[in-house]
Amino acid sequence: MKCYDEQLRHLQIQCARKEKLEAAITELRAQRDTYAARAKELKQNLSDEQADVERLEGRSLAAFFYSVIGKIDEKLTQERQNACAARVKYDAAERELTGVQEDLKRYEAELDSLQGCETRYAAVLQKKAAAIKAAGGSTAEKILKLEERAGYLSGQEKELQEAVCAGQSALACADRILSSLDSAEGWGTWDLLGGGLMTDLIKHNHLDEAQASVENLQTQLRHFKTELADITIDADLHVSIDGFLRVADYLFDGIFADWAVLDQIQHSQERMRHTRDQICDVLRHLQTLKQQASRERSDIADEIKQLISLTSM
Repeated sequence: MKCYDEQLRHLQIQCARKEKLEAAITELRAQRDTYAARAKELKQNLSDEQADVERLEGRSLAAFFYSVIGKIDEKLTQERQNACAARVKYDAAERELTGVQEDLKRYEAELDSLQGCETRYAAVLQKKAAAIKAAGGSTAEKILKLEERAGYLSGQEKELQEAVCAGQSALACADRILSSLDSAEGWGTWDLLGGGLMTDLIKHNHLDEAQASVENLQTQLRHFKTELADITIDADLHVSIDGFLRVADYLFDGIFADWAVLDQIQHSQERMRHTRDQICDVLRHLQTLKQQASRERSDIADEIKQLISLTSM
């Protein structure tokens, strides 16, 4: 029987992996479509913003008007800032799209290598069941079913742990952003009280740190959402998860606003805390599922031991 056991364990792992890959590929294809549409939208926006800059730098009526009223430099600076923000958003969306496409290609290649594993598993399982029946052991048949369930639960625990790890990485990134924003708020408050140039520079340094982490957070959340593709999550949590792919949008909007305004920093803090709460909610749910699978697998192990003990008697 041991030869069957080893084959079944190996094939069961392959079957579980294949199931996960199929769910992940479906999720990644949806992400690809989302980012492709977003990149197209942002590319058009970037083109529009660059056209505004070129219009003001040229001999357009708008440039003449702002020149006459003495605000050409102010307006041009604003348009250049808008174009810069549009460029950063577009580049970020393009990088995420490339990342999704690379993940999708890798997952599809791995899936191809696992084709037919379910058929092979069923064949080996049938052989083992036939051998058990030939030996005339009804108890052994029950043990076989329990072992099969235990193997499935073991695979589920592994998948849940991988999702937990992805969520914890996203949570750590969210905490870093919040820390930077909290520091910026503190220095921004001091700046309002007359802190001077040095205070303003320190505040903006913390905001730069937050900005640098936003794109990383988006990537972490995308990975988290992919890991959750084959895990059953309740409806309320699904609403939160679906919003993960657009987190960078509203955080970038805040980051490229007027950072001199303390209200804007506080607004971004509020949004970031909301995203952090969503991550924590999903992580708590995953931990509950993991504990349930672990308890059931432990109960099955006890039941198998009891069956073996009764058979020996």
